[in-house]
Amino acid sequence: MGTRETYEQGRGTGRRALLGAAVLGAGGAVLGLPGAASADDRHGKNPGPGAGSKPGHGLKGLPVPTIIGHRGASGYRPEHTFGSYQLALDMGADIVEAGDLVPTRDGHLVCRHELEIGGTTDVAEHPEFAARRTTKILDGVATTGWFTEDFTLAELKTLRAVERIPETRSRNTLYDGRWEIPTFEEVLRWQDEQTRKRGKQVWIYPETKHPTYFRKLGLGLEERLATVLRKHGKDKKNAPVVIQSFEPTSIQRLAKLVGNPLAVLLSAANTRPWDFVESGDPRTVADLITPKGLKAIASYAQGIGPTLDLVIPRKADGSLAEPSTLVADAHAAGLILHPYTMRNENTFLPADFRRGTDPVAYGDAFGAFQAYFATGIDGVFTDNADTGVLAREDFLRR
Repeated sequence: MGTRETYEQGRGTGRRALLGAAVLGAGGAVLGLPGAASADDRHGKNPGPGAGSKPGHGLKGLPVPTIIGHRGASGYRPEHTFGSYQLALDMGADIVEAGDLVPTRDGHLVCRHELEIGGTTDVAEHPEFAARRTTKILDGVATTGWFTEDFTLAELKTLRAVERIPETRSRNTLYDGRWEIPTFEEVLRWQDEQTRKRGKQVWIYPETKHPTYFRKLGLGLEERLATVLRKHGKDKKNAPVVIQSFEPTSIQRLAKLVGNPLAVLLSAANTRPWDFVESGDPRTVADLITPKGLKAIASYAQGIGPTLDLVIPRKADGSLAEPSTLVADAHAAGLILHPYTMRNENTFLPADFRRGTDPVAYGDAFGAFQAYFATGIDGVFTDNADTGVLAREDFLRR
C-alpha cells in the first residue's frame, strides 16, 4: 500500500479588462505582449531570474517567460500529488498546474490526469474494487479501466498515486504509493499555506477535464468548480487561479460563472474539440487559430494553451521547421500564449535536440527551450521546472 499521507500530514514537505489590468497591468506589460513590455522587461533587466510574484500585482509580478509546473514536477514525482506540486514550487515554478479536475461519484473535484485511474493509482491492487473495472466510451474512444465517477471520495482516498509513464521515468516509481489523490479543496488550502510560508503569492492553473462527458452524467464541472472557488474567495479577476480547458464551451460557461483568467487549450491543428464534435460544430483547431478564430476566443478568454507544434511545426524527420504566425496572431488578438509541454527526455524533444539513441535519456532541453522562448511565447508548461527556470535565465541574459 505504501505510506498513508493526507494533505494535513504531508503539507510541510470583467474578462477583457482582466487582460489589460489585473493580469497584465497597465499597457499589457505583464506577460510580454508586443509593444507592451519594455526591452528591459523582455530581456531580464526588470524581473530578475527566479523572481516571485509581487503582492497585489497579480500575474504581472511573475517573470516572463512564465514557468508553469506541468502537473507539478512530474518529471521527478508521480503527477498530481502534493509531492509533485511541492517540488515544482521548490524548483522555482511560477505557477503550478494543480490540477486536472475530475469528479467523484459524490460530486467532489479531485486531481487526476484523466478520469481513468488505472494508470495513475494502485487501484488494480485493491481486490475490493476489481469489479469496477469496466469499459466506457470516452470522447468517442472505448476506454477500459477504473473511473473516478464510479468511486466516492472516501473510496478514492484509500488509493495511492503511482508514476504514469514508468517505462520512461523508472526512477519516479521510487515514490509510488507515497501520496494519495488530492481534492481541489485541499489544493486551495495548500496554495494558501504555501503563499504564507513563502511570502509570495502561489498561483495554480487547474483544468476542467472532459466537461461534456461529465455534464451528460449530471456531474457538471464548471458549476462545481465555481462553487469551490467562491467558497475560498478565489473566483474574482485578481484571484491567483487561471482556469483552462480543451473544450471552448467549458471556458465560455466559466466566463459567466467566475472572474478568473481563462485559457483555451488547443491540440493538433487537424483535431476538433470534443464539445464541437458533440454539437456538430465543424470547426477544427486550425479554424480556431486563424486571426478570426483567435479574435472569437478573445471575446471570452484571456489566453490560449497550444501544443508546442502549433508554435513551431515539426518537419517529417521530427526536427523543428520555421515558427508559425500563431504567437503574433494571438498577441494581435490580445491573447497570451502558454504552450505545452516541455520535457527533458529525448523521446519528447524535437529530433534536432535529441542526444544519443536512448529515448529516455536527457537531450538538449536547454536548446529546445531557447528555440521556443525566441518565438515570443509568454510562458510554457514543463515537467521539469528547474530546467525551465535555468533556461529562462539563459534566455534573458542574451
